[in-house]
Amino acid sequence: MNHLAWRKSARCSGASACVEFAELADGNVAIRDSKREDSPVLVFTPEEWSAFTAGVRDGEFDLALTASVA
Repeated sequence: MNHLAWRKSARCSGASACVEFAELADGNVAIRDSKREDSPVLVFTPEEWSAFTAGVRDGEFDLALTASVA
């Protein structure tokens, strides 16, 4: 999958905890660790990707918020 046009989030400013994503020809979206081009790739359907990005925008995966709730 190295032939894909991988992109990072605009909010990723050189931090080490970034992921890259690439749109696939079938409409799915692939993500991988930005530090390792040979890292495993996860593939999401458009619906899964939409739910994931909505959760990111809503802070669902914010570790500081998650720790305070636990």
